[in-house]
This record gives sequence, C-alpha cells and structure tokens, in this order.
Amino acid sequence: MRRGWICEDERVVAVEKPGEGNMNYTLRVRTGKLDNGQGGRSLIMKQSRAYVEKYPSIAAPAERAVIEGQFYRKTQAIPALHVCQPDLLDLDRNHNILIMEDLGAASDFTNLYQPGVVLSDDELNALIHYASTLHNQFRQPTPDPAFANAAMRTLNHEHIFRYPFMVDNGFDLNTIQASLQAAAMPYKQNETLKNTITQLGTVYLGETQRGADPTLLHGDFYPGSWLRTASGVKVIDPEFCFFGPAEFDLGVMLAHLHLSEQPVSIMEAAQTHYDRPEGFDEQLLRQFTGIEIMRRLIGLAQLPLSLSLKKKVELLALAEGMLN
Repeated sequence: MRRGWICEDERVVAVEKPGEGNMNYTLRVRTGKLDNGQGGRSLIMKQSRAYVEKYPSIAAPAERAVIEGQFYRKTQAIPALHVCQPDLLDLDRNHNILIMEDLGAASDFTNLYQPGVVLSDDELNALIHYASTLHNQFRQPTPDPAFANAAMRTLNHEHIFRYPFMVDNGFDLNTIQASLQAAAMPYKQNETLKNTITQLGTVYLGETQRGADPTLLHGDFYPGSWLRTASGVKVIDPEFCFFGPAEFDLGVMLAHLHLSEQPVSIMEAAQTHYDRPEGFDEQLLRQFTGIEIMRRLIGLAQLPLSLSLKKKVELLALAEGMLN
C-alpha cells in the first residue's frame, strides 16, 4: 500500500504463478474490494534476484528487472511498441521489482518448435513490425549508457560465444540426445571458426563496431519472448536489452525460424518485410543467425525441440556456412 500497488479499499484475494519462467520470480496478484472481494484487479509482479530462478546455482545480475523497466518506460512513448507490450505500472529499483499490467490468458510461441506449427501471416507481420519500429526509432551513433546492461551482456556473451564451443565444458550433450556430443565436437575443435565467433562476440559486446548505428534492441527476440493474447501478439522480457546492432535481434529471430522448421516462405517474408536501418550489414545478420542456431543446439540454453539428430547435424552445417 505504501507504493500504491494495493489501494486502501482493496485486499489480495489470490496469488499464483502466471506461467513457467526461467530467469525471474513472477506472480499474478488478484485483488478485490475489502467488503466482498469483488471488482478487483489483476497485476503481474516480477522480481529479479541474484541468480536464475529456474537454476539457482547459476548467478545472474540482480538489477535486470530495473533494466527491463527502463526499456518499457522508454518504448511506451511509441504507440506501435506500446500496444505490443504490457503497461509498466511501477518500478521499485531498491528491490528490483516490476509491477505490470496482466495481459490475461496467454501462451508463448514455444509451440513453434513442435512439428507442423507455423506462424500465421498476422503473427509474423506483428513481430516484424515491432522489430522494425524498435530498430528505427532509437538509432543513434553513440549508445545510450543507461542501457549498457553490461552484466547481462557478459552473461549472455558467455552462453552464446564461449561456453558452447569449449571442448570440455562439463555439459554432456548426449544427455540431450544420443550422439549429439560427437556431432558438436568438430565445431568445438575448429579454431578458425572459433576465431570468427570470438570476433563476432566483440561486436555483441560493443567493443567492435559493425553494421548500422547502434539502436535499442530487445536482446532476446525469440519465441519465448512472444505472447499470443486475446488482444494480439505481445513482446515481453526485454531484460537482455542494450544498444547494439539491429542485425542481432533479426538474426536471433531468423535462427529460431530455422530451429522451428518454419516454411521458406515465412523466412523470406520476414526478410522482405523488415525495414532495415541505414547501414544494415547482411553478412553480420547471417553471422548472428548462425551463432544463435549453433548455441541453441550445442549450448546450455536448450529448447524444447523435436528435431532428429540428422536435422540438427544439417542445421549445424548450415550455421557454420553462415558464420564463414
């Protein structure tokens, strides 16, 4: 009540988990009137702690919710972005808590990884329009230091550009799928490829400049951050946001279209309808697409894929070609 999250004539009538999340502690809080419990509201409370909620042994920056809140505040002034995101109602920096609009019954897009599930034209157009708007509204030659998000980028850099390519990282890929460890080994031992990946990592970290001017990125633009709701497609969880190359967000999206075996027509439409900022680098786009495919197949951040080993081997080879 001190911060106005609950009004004086309200009481909490129910608390529940709104879904399965990885990074944060998230609750749906339902309120009602003090006298009868009726006529209340539904809010989402999200708190980030100094570890990954699903894997407490993995450390993570505790302030990531604050960065996410900053993203919502900056972007909600743009109607085309605001309509695709939950309203931010409050940001408690001292306790790393967000209070947000409850988007209601919703499901993410991770069912795309199951056979035969295809993005609709409307869904694809909404996602591409969101990315195009974001990347063209906030371009500037010098990155905004408020969105450096250095700790989260360092964490992500480890899991994208380093960990998957360690010969012995302690993660036996055969526990994911038989013979996947052997399939991954040629890439873990390819020093030329790993040098290219290292250089690509410096672009991600902002140490090397390539492509269009830096812009505000979502930072994790994949099916787990997309929601189907009664009011249309929404985009959530921008806690990995930063100012960087637009090619990164689009590359991540295209990688997941490959991983979910979307039709070629969908991939072509995504490329065609995306509004490229001036200076956009097509080679950099291919490289970011390739690295995202590889790290999702042989890294720790596994997906609920239904792919055969043969298909994964094909995708790894495709990704290697993109990185060359």
